[in-house]
Amino acid sequence: MRLEKFLLQSHSTVKEAYEAIEHSQMGLCLLIDENGKFIRTITDGDLRRLIIKCGESSVLLDSLDPIQPLWANRKEGVSKLLEIMKEHDIQHIPILDDDFKPIDVVLRKNIESPPVLLSSPHMGENEINFIHDAFETNWIAPLGPNVENFELEFAKKIQSPHALALSSGTAALHLALVVLGVTSGDIVFCSSLTFVASANPILYQGATPVFIDSEPETWNMCPSALERALKHYGKMGKLPKAVMIINLYGQSANMDALVKICDQYEVPIIEDAAESLGAQYKGRPSGTFGKLGIYSFNGNKIITTSGGGMLVSEDEDLINHARFLSTQAKDPANYYLHSKIGYNYRMSNILAGVGRGQLIVLDDRIHSRRTIFNKYVSAFKEMNIFDWMPEPEGYFSTRWLSCGVLQNFNGDIELKLNSFIRRGIEVRRIWKPLHTQPLFKDCDYFEHEKGNSISDAIFAKGLCLPSGSNLTSEGQDKVINQIKSLL
Repeated sequence: MRLEKFLLQSHSTVKEAYEAIEHSQMGLCLLIDENGKFIRTITDGDLRRLIIKCGESSVLLDSLDPIQPLWANRKEGVSKLLEIMKEHDIQHIPILDDDFKPIDVVLRKNIESPPVLLSSPHMGENEINFIHDAFETNWIAPLGPNVENFELEFAKKIQSPHALALSSGTAALHLALVVLGVTSGDIVFCSSLTFVASANPILYQGATPVFIDSEPETWNMCPSALERALKHYGKMGKLPKAVMIINLYGQSANMDALVKICDQYEVPIIEDAAESLGAQYKGRPSGTFGKLGIYSFNGNKIITTSGGGMLVSEDEDLINHARFLSTQAKDPANYYLHSKIGYNYRMSNILAGVGRGQLIVLDDRIHSRRTIFNKYVSAFKEMNIFDWMPEPEGYFSTRWLSCGVLQNFNGDIELKLNSFIRRGIEVRRIWKPLHTQPLFKDCDYFEHEKGNSISDAIFAKGLCLPSGSNLTSEGQDKVINQIKSLL
């Protein structure tokens, strides 16, 4: 409900206040002064007392008895708001901006009920059996049968001959760079529209990232921007050591075009499929197009091992090298012998058991998320609220997150985002492009077209909606109703 519909000034009548209360559907309206600053909350009880006192409904609101109003600053978190309401035994509280003007009203019932989360872990019936086996056989150590079987089962699922289970997707990216020989002074191209974990491993190696813009058709790496960047650095005699292509929000990039360009310049691809396990491009699984591919099993991913990742490749030597490095690079000997820098990056046998159980239901999880996305599309079809993340012909997206760019919206997106949070709904913004992050302020960036940065435009008005495969129909209805109300 639009806030301005139930804001009244002191020269308004009791009758007008009743109409505003009915319109608000919250049992209240807000009194403001001529400058729009908050004076007090008005309930139907306040109006009844005023009518008893004055005897008519045409009396003006300036006849209300003065009170000490309760309110909260827009910077207050949900827990603080609930604390205030419990302390004063109230069911709602106005939110004011720094100019003391109302920007929202929070209802206690919304923040006392469990929140609707963006993408929470969704456990099934099989995980506990694999974990139980690990305990029964005392395979609690970092390695064991679950790890070996998870690698085999995962490799079969994505049709890749070799897979290495690791402690995180970031660890997989780091090892991918190491085994490709990326080192200090090298350059690595990377998609800009992604989470910082994609680019941080480049810095681990002392290399320099160069960021490539997205294309509007997929939101993923733009082939024309990549080609311009390769030409530019090729003329300088400093081609990148690798190109890191990130598949966002459950969707593959335009791999035919990107692979063709990289092959032309003989630059290997690392395909970051952390967010796109189960997606396909022209019938081929996401993450299997590059020299190396990586996946993440973080708690919010389509399947999870609590924390974990996977490195895959058709090149057995690369995987064997990464496997060696992932266990502290122990050389063959009857004692601890080390000639290279190694890492403690292997997945535990217990977490691999979780992964095995999760892998069994991957297809079901994808179906659930696509169903959730389709419900959003149907709900807002006539309202022109979102321009959804595209799914071109020949692509199959998991819709890991239901994402869209707001249309016909010129307000403050942060204010709207906070409004959702105060209603117990976890809505998040699209990734802030890496070329705009302070950490990478000195790095080169190649945009889609001169003066047209697609990733910046998507970030400016892009939102991710609750999309977890365990999202209930009632929870999604709450999200839909609040979006219709707030937007």
